[in-house]
Amino acid sequence: MALSRVARRPLQVMLYSRLSNQGQTYSTWTRTAPSTSISQFTEAKTLRESSFGMFSRRFSIQAPVAAEQMNLIKQLRERTSAPIKDVKVALVDCNWDIEEAQKDLRKRGKVLAEKKSGRTAAEGLLALAENEGKAVLVELNCETDFVARNEIFQYLALTLAKQALLIENTSQQVSGVHPVELERLEELKLNLEHPKISGETTVQNAITEVAAMMGENVKLRRGFVISTSSPGVLYTYLHTSPQPGLGRIAGLVSLEVEDGNPRLEALQQVGSELAMHVVAAKPLFLTKELVSSSALESEREILKSQAESTGKSQMAIEKMVEGRLRKYYEEVVLMEQKFALNDGINVQMLLNTLSKLVGSTVKVGNFFRMEVGEGIQRLEASSADEPVAQTA
Repeated sequence: MALSRVARRPLQVMLYSRLSNQGQTYSTWTRTAPSTSISQFTEAKTLRESSFGMFSRRFSIQAPVAAEQMNLIKQLRERTSAPIKDVKVALVDCNWDIEEAQKDLRKRGKVLAEKKSGRTAAEGLLALAENEGKAVLVELNCETDFVARNEIFQYLALTLAKQALLIENTSQQVSGVHPVELERLEELKLNLEHPKISGETTVQNAITEVAAMMGENVKLRRGFVISTSSPGVLYTYLHTSPQPGLGRIAGLVSLEVEDGNPRLEALQQVGSELAMHVVAAKPLFLTKELVSSSALESEREILKSQAESTGKSQMAIEKMVEGRLRKYYEEVVLMEQKFALNDGINVQMLLNTLSKLVGSTVKVGNFFRMEVGEGIQRLEASSADEPVAQTA
């Protein structure tokens, strides 16, 4: 047991003990040996401290560099709204020069935007701009609702509508609904004043740049100008509106007073409610007389076929067809529709009541309804002409 304990003792201690018993001569050596070990330990400690100091200095130099690079990535991301991965690649390729990296991102984005221009863009927003007696609706499309909620996309849509309102066209001088000349609009110059997209450019270039920033196909699909005669007043309603002037569905109604005095206070509520009604009820025609003969014949054929399947007499079939046609008028003719906010009356009855209130005949000059993405799927499937929005 004693031997085991001795075996576990350090060899240097055992040697020191034995030599110490033989005389002072060796005791000096045995004392020197520990001092040499302490010296070596001190040198190793000094070396470690020196190495740690070098590492600390390297880290202290690299830390500000890394922090500065992260700050540049953040700044460029805020400027362009580009994905972080693309931002970092552009900065690395441009040796962390933020101005050059921004230019590089714009070049890359435009190339990608051109590649994505063939992709389906059925989401987006309608933008409305108006002045006295005239309003413009433009549809700006994108691929996802996420981009439609982006502030840059919304800013561009509103800017395009305001720009389209400035276009003068001889056909627009006539009361009614007229298409915007998109080619002419795309060539116009505009001055952008958004923190992330600014400067003078053309409408087409602005659309391409926003498409590059969003990473989606962004397309100016269509636009319409709605104008009214001098005694008429336009009323508008935008459904699912993220901010004033934007929405997914738009309804516009022009009210005209026979004596030429619009009496804005009396008409304001009814005009706004009728614009809302147009969005909800989806009328196709203003009056029964304006229902197209082709639409009427098509509906009559369908109703007759349904009535004949009952096996009743020809006289009974004719009565059934006429009765169902009245129902058809109530569904598609604005003046015959049940008023959306009070189904106890129809729109014609509402206007009669309003006419008595203002002391002069009030009538609907025209109406217009437009919805984001309507007809896009049908258009892709059949390559048909662009669908016309619902209008009087």
